[in-house]
Amino acid sequence: MKKTTELNSLYNNLNKIGTLDILTLINKEDQKVAHVVHNSIQIISKLVEVIVNKLSQNGRLFYVGSGTSGRLGILDASECPPTFGVSQDKVIGIIAGGDKAIKKAVESAEDNTKQCWNDLQSYRITNKDVVIGISASGTTPYVLGGLRNCQENHIFTASITCNKNSPISKYSDIPIEILVGPEFITGSTRMKSGTAQKLTLNMISTAVMIKLGHVLDNKMVDMQIKNEKLKQRAINMIMEMCHVSNKKAKALLEKFGNVRNAINNYDT
Repeated sequence: MKKTTELNSLYNNLNKIGTLDILTLINKEDQKVAHVVHNSIQIISKLVEVIVNKLSQNGRLFYVGSGTSGRLGILDASECPPTFGVSQDKVIGIIAGGDKAIKKAVESAEDNTKQCWNDLQSYRITNKDVVIGISASGTTPYVLGGLRNCQENHIFTASITCNKNSPISKYSDIPIEILVGPEFITGSTRMKSGTAQKLTLNMISTAVMIKLGHVLDNKMVDMQIKNEKLKQRAINMIMEMCHVSNKKAKALLEKFGNVRNAINNYDT
């Protein structure tokens, strides 16, 4: 397997060029990423439909990864409850090395081919669930072992990688391969590869939650209202969707507790 993410950078002598030039070149490379992700929309769409079907039947979505990939999965999973009002156990991110690896790199953790399955089993995973392995290289042993065990136990698998025909893709029912090419700093997959993974995860979770009914028009009507900023956002949504004053919207929110209930129970 040829790892395009490990190819030599298109740029040389980075330590000798000016700050503005460094930033301009990084931005030039970043602009390529969204276009490459666009090339995978069809297969991402297929995965979204599978996830919607699974979650609508009380299944769960798991992201597994190590390093940057694992952190991106945790980031996306952690945003689903406050944004869409789903329970904490609906979308779950797991990182090699456990929670301590979120803040501090535990590089050796990714080499254990058995640990991912152990981690998934701690959540009592079943064939109602979906597991997405995230790995820029497509070779991470932690992810590879987890997906292999999932397939052996008839659990639906997918993957997000940045190399073609990787070992991880072979253990994925739906492999998403985002071919970003060489990184700005050779082999630094936290850069374009990480950006591609983040864009793809955003698309997956957002589309899934829309299809599950957690968005009305273009509004986060099921969002959790945990602070003053979100309270004001909720009031603004109610004002717009019910065509009422700020005072009335505030009263509706206080009475019904969230945006959806306020809208559904508003009597014109």
